[in-house]
Amino acid sequence: MRITKITDIVVPISSSIRNAFIDFSTMTASVVAIETDVKRDGKPVTGFGFNSNGRYAPQGLLRERFIPRLRDAKDIEDARGFIDPAKAWAAMMQNEKPGGHGERSVAVGVLDMAIWDALAKAEGVPLWKLLADRYNGGKADETAWVYAAGGYYYPGEDVKSLTEEMRRYLDLGYSTVKMKIGGVPLKDDMTRIEAVLKVVGGDGSRLCVDVNGRFGLQTALDYARAIEPLNLRWYEEPVDPLDYLLHAALATEYAGPIATGENLFSMQDARNLIRHGGLRADRDILQMDPALSYGLVEYLRTLAMLKQHGWSSRRCVPHGGHQFALNIATGLGLGGNESYPQVFAPFGGFADDTPVKDSRVKMPDIPGIGFEAKNALYAVMKPMLAA
Repeated sequence: MRITKITDIVVPISSSIRNAFIDFSTMTASVVAIETDVKRDGKPVTGFGFNSNGRYAPQGLLRERFIPRLRDAKDIEDARGFIDPAKAWAAMMQNEKPGGHGERSVAVGVLDMAIWDALAKAEGVPLWKLLADRYNGGKADETAWVYAAGGYYYPGEDVKSLTEEMRRYLDLGYSTVKMKIGGVPLKDDMTRIEAVLKVVGGDGSRLCVDVNGRFGLQTALDYARAIEPLNLRWYEEPVDPLDYLLHAALATEYAGPIATGENLFSMQDARNLIRHGGLRADRDILQMDPALSYGLVEYLRTLAMLKQHGWSSRRCVPHGGHQFALNIATGLGLGGNESYPQVFAPFGGFADDTPVKDSRVKMPDIPGIGFEAKNALYAVMKPMLAA
């Protein structure tokens, strides 16, 4: 199984939304197509990949270093003649020093996603099944828990529009939702939180709040004291993701679950969080995103590290809201996956014919990741086949 062609494009995913730290007015995503010499139904097997939201398209890195290395790589097949993702990953990372991950983790993650998509298609199985068979004793979850991420700050937004958005998510089948906080004063955020709590029936376990790493310790503690009586599902990225001691200080004061990790881009960073961040394996949530952190090959190393440190894979709920992470969550027995029903189109959300019921979704039986079953997304990818 050899790679015959690699194509990449940049797609805008800009919008007027913002979180507590950034806006998305110029956000972009890279999309790659990896064509192989394997044929199914008379056509070359092609795998697709893209980067998650929140990081810009790494086109320069892809074209300068990682696409040429992968295209020119030799001996990246396994004993059966299929492409070996670990060998392909090693070829992409040759002559790369450790540390200082920057956006290269995003570039490698884009290509890694496409490699796994191509491999599963070549084997004629959904990626979730391939992963369950290889790494989870053949056991895949029948459904995956998902939550609707939204509640961004919009120009002219008020509490009424926020609650209407959250009701739409409930109507779509989600029972758990997430909203942004930290972009307005605490008093105003509490008004927003209390309004959304009414939408979800006053049950704090159905609401997550997300700061996107903006707070220092004092503000993080002020918010923690305000929300702790509400028993929320989790308090997400309250502080800088790389300030492990700050996490530890907050965890000693806030008894509720803390979620973090979406901006940690390697196994080593995740290990430092576990070693020094004071997180608690019985309640806290780890959100490392395979598409941003060197791909699934690195994510498998991260899961192995977590197991060594006494963490269950059920504490992992990846960021990103895309089909790649959903396949991983289902096949490897993670705790669930984020979903973007309303934002970051066409990359957010799942296959068109996979309805959400009580915040759970069943995976389609489609070879590969399943992009072909998401019409709006595949409309972006399909023209790359003829490029």
